[in-house]
Amino acid sequence: MASRRAQPTDVGKLYADHASRVFRWVLRFYPRAEAEEVVHEVFVKALERIESFREDASVTTWLYRLTTNHCLNRLRNANRRAELWREHGQAPWTVPCGLADQDTVTFLRQFWRRLDDEHVAIGLHYFVDGMSHAEVARVVGCSPRTVGNRIARLRALARDAADHPEGASL
Repeated sequence: MASRRAQPTDVGKLYADHASRVFRWVLRFYPRAEAEEVVHEVFVKALERIESFREDASVTTWLYRLTTNHCLNRLRNANRRAELWREHGQAPWTVPCGLADQDTVTFLRQFWRRLDDEHVAIGLHYFVDGMSHAEVARVVGCSPRTVGNRIARLRALARDAADHPEGASL
């Protein structure tokens, strides 16, 4: 009779035994400053999906697959959100249509579409998610000073586009 592997039921022990390994895996996807948070997300997911553990696999294999899928999904979701905003013209600093006139809404949508990926990501995290410069810097992978410079650039570009709607270039 084949021996059955023990199911990982004690999440505390699972974390103690595997957190450093999961952290190393996460570092392949995210900078060190963000990796710890992602590791915690992985273990929350492990707790939620403990029933998906198959007894024919090792706990390490199961965690590796869970970690890799979580990191890939997390990256894809962040990229997709920025892509959707560009595609649909939803600027992160837009106000609800009921609170702004149609010209303002149209301007902001056109402005958002013309931004490069870096400005979109920084604008998204700063204006929509309400992150600090330091938090945005960790997510985007640059310095807080660079984030501050990009936010200042976004504001200058918006002012220039508002002052010269026909000829504004980003």
